[in-house]
Amino acid sequence: MAVNVTRPSRFKSYGLHAVLDDTAYTVYTCPPNTVAYMSLVFVSNASASASDVSVEWDDDDSGTPIVIIGGKNLASGEFIQLSGSFLVLEESDTVKMTTANTAGGNNPDVSIIVTVEEVFLPNG
Repeated sequence: MAVNVTRPSRFKSYGLHAVLDDTAYTVYTCPPNTVAYMSLVFVSNASASASDVSVEWDDDDSGTPIVIIGGKNLASGEFIQLSGSFLVLEESDTVKMTTANTAGGNNPDVSIIVTVEEVFLPNG
């Protein structure tokens, strides 16, 4: 017989704004004693110039970055939304966004929002 065990959790959105090319911005780090289910990644370009956008998951266990969005060129006003499934993050895993090649040598104006459910695990 299966028993459902509930654990304390919370839903939370995190966001940041990239204003420099070739800088890896950390949008989310999974806290200690937590498993996070990331259900949304939303990236938008509010600048007048196109920018290349990359989003990576740094899996702390493997030490190897895994590309979620790789060099997607977003024109002015465009966005990309990943939803409808989820990514499981463990303690110290991070999600980072980098912009590059912003047209005309301008600075980017790219935002990212991620939504996670953080499930708190007991110590030990």
